[in-house]
Amino acid sequence: MPKTQTGSAVVALVLAAALTGCGNEDGSGKGGDARSGPSATPPARAVHDAYRRTVAAGTARMTVTSKVVADGQALTGHGSGVADLKDGASRLSLTSQGTTIEQRVVDGAVYQKPSGAQRGAVPDGKTWMKIDLARLARKGSAARSQVSDPAEPVRYLKSVGSEHVTRVAAQTLDGTRTTHYRVTVPVSALAQGNAGQEQELRRQLGKSSLPVDLWLDEQGRMRQESVRLTLHPLKQRTPGHEDAEMTSTTVLRFKDFGTEAEVTAPPAKDTVDVTDRMTRAGEATGAG
Repeated sequence: MPKTQTGSAVVALVLAAALTGCGNEDGSGKGGDARSGPSATPPARAVHDAYRRTVAAGTARMTVTSKVVADGQALTGHGSGVADLKDGASRLSLTSQGTTIEQRVVDGAVYQKPSGAQRGAVPDGKTWMKIDLARLARKGSAARSQVSDPAEPVRYLKSVGSEHVTRVAAQTLDGTRTTHYRVTVPVSALAQGNAGQEQELRRQLGKSSLPVDLWLDEQGRMRQESVRLTLHPLKQRTPGHEDAEMTSTTVLRFKDFGTEAEVTAPPAKDTVDVTDRMTRAGEATGAG
């Protein structure tokens, strides 16, 4: 799998994942009634309020599942952990293709600790890699899209226009009654003002927005987010491979709001900062 596609696969694993456990609209094989719970609120208002209401819950347990298909190969990933929704900190154990990565997000930095055969991928004999997201963003690196705060999905909801929100139906998830919404999210909202990242997303997506499905509980908090992307990572980059396509389907699910979610950075003596390495790798891939 080309380096660009491998990096994009990391996006799907870290962000969130497939429609696992969704089933039919009410989660039990029967149609739901969209006129109860949060659906009493206009769709756009419900989605806008979801940011505030979800963050106000403080903390939550989270699960992540992902499937990426590229070059006829499928890469699946599963993860679980906790998130501090107010400050963006999170702790996850991510497993894909037999390899487990422990990931922490603390103070705008991602820390990753691979296991097994991948342990040797950490430079300088250390056990943890550190990626400074702010530094990547300042450099406008394409590598910025390879890592993300898993709690981030609730943050861009407040910038979605009212004309881009549709109420779908009621559905029960994990025994909790929710309402399903479909939202058209501008790429600019995902890039959060980072012009370089926005340009990279537009290039790979070939469009200026993408559909996102959200499930909100009766308190208006986000219980699930599902995103399906079709990317063209080599478009405008590698002649003869312009049509190379990668599809990722991701789902993030929150439950047990208010759970204990203390997250700390790994010891500095066990950590190596790979931010600059990622920046150079992203620039080399872009030049190819």
